[in-house]
Amino acid sequence: MHMSQERLIKLACGTCKRINYWSSKNKKLVTKKIELKKFCKWCRKQTKHKEVKK
Repeated sequence: MHMSQERLIKLACGTCKRINYWSSKNKKLVTKKIELKKFCKWCRKQTKHKEVKK
């Protein structure tokens, strides 16, 4: 069975710390933690979402 390097990660809002998004990343190619600007429905605005541990 072929094991994929793509793993699911959680993205949490930098302001309220709630987990709002799931994404995947290749852990061999991307070693840094992902940080994206996404809309947080709790804060009702675009905030930085950082990768958090499961």
